Amino acid sequence: MAGTVQRQDDADVIVVGAGPAGASAAYWLATAGLDVLVLEKSAFPRDKVCGDGLTPRAVRELVAMGVPLRPEDGWIRNKGLRVYGGGHRLELPWPQLDSFPDYGLARTRRDFDATLAAHARAAGTKILERTQVTGPLLHERTGRVVGVTARPVDDAGRRAGEEVTYRAPVVVAADGVSARLALALGIEKDVRRPMGVAVRTYFATPNHDDEWMESHLELWDGEPNRSNLLPGYGWIFPLGDGTANVGLGSVSSRAVATKVDYKDLLARWVANAPDYWRFDADAPLAPVRGAALPMAFNRKPLYSRGVLLVGDSGGMVSPFNGEGIAYAMQAARRARRRARLLPPGHGRGAGRLLHARADLRAAHRATGDHAPLHPLRSTPTGADAPRHEAVGRRLRAAWWPGLRPPDRHAGTDCAGLMTRRHSAEATPPSDARAAARPPRPGWRAR
Repeated sequence: MAGTVQRQDDADVIVVGAGPAGASAAYWLATAGLDVLVLEKSAFPRDKVCGDGLTPRAVRELVAMGVPLRPEDGWIRNKGLRVYGGGHRLELPWPQLDSFPDYGLARTRRDFDATLAAHARAAGTKILERTQVTGPLLHERTGRVVGVTARPVDDAGRRAGEEVTYRAPVVVAADGVSARLALALGIEKDVRRPMGVAVRTYFATPNHDDEWMESHLELWDGEPNRSNLLPGYGWIFPLGDGTANVGLGSVSSRAVATKVDYKDLLARWVANAPDYWRFDADAPLAPVRGAALPMAFNRKPLYSRGVLLVGDSGGMVSPFNGEGIAYAMQAARRARRRARLLPPGHGRGAGRLLHARADLRAAHRATGDHAPLHPLRSTPTGADAPRHEAVGRRLRAAWWPGLRPPDRHAGTDCAGLMTRRHSAEATPPSDARAAARPPRPGWRAR
């Protein structure tokens, strides 16, 4: 492509987007010993439309990552949810469970995202800011995604340099609701799945250190229970800095456009918020901004051709309460389960393995022989036999020594990114051969 700079920036994984999903995935993959490159179109700190409230489910992910949660760093704890609905007011403490903390948190996305990105950097992740991904890079024979193209941009998102190619055997698409990488691969959203819309702003309040997050299950355009009921639900999340995040959302059972004026809806509701917040409805501290909330895994498959969708790109927002950060971070953590199939510090070997595997399969198909291939043993014939033999040597070099998945993955392709089962004829190496191989760190000897 004219004007494209070819650059060998070898990484084991490229993560597109450094929001909660991308930064969490980068952290977990880096701590698994992989070389991780994150491409983020903005520069930190930057704002995002969100409620800024974190439930114990999200707190659990932060604790698992070892993120410091000190109040002096800007984190404010809450002990539960205050709920208004049906003429009732309930205060529901977070439950005490073995698997979850008994408190929630609140912090602006401007600070929250910057903190997660810094935590991922400290784990060894390389993050390139002001770098906008423009599309996937496809393997010319297999069609597998082997990297991305990207270009530098300025703070306004305008092009600021030539297009660059970044290569890696695996790409994590954490590029948000736009899901540009998924769309480039033909992965469309399912319009039958629900889609939410949320708007929010900030107001000054003397009640900024309230111990409860507040949820309104009914929205009224005047005095509650004596005026018109509006569609949607509202929230007020105190931030401990003299302000509160105030917003509302609604859910459509299908991903279709609605004609609701959410800004007007928010203004009418805030004017009748509980008195103890003392909001000045005419003096918001920030513009009212909105965002779509893709729900219920509305984009599938979540993995295709070397690209894994995480967070909003995969529709990981709960239709029940609009929570998305917790599930995005939880999905990011699960990426490490696959990374465990690679010994720490040997991620580049995994990359060589995957490229060799693709070459081997392409060469195998070219012979017209469609018998099952075992990654370590194949006996091709014909004019392409020398190429098979050469690629096989590459594959064995990347595999050796002892690169074997745990028992539950026995019989699958290599390195945990594989989905096809081998046939009965293509059996794994014998136990005797496997026992002769030296074990690698983080692997079970067999």
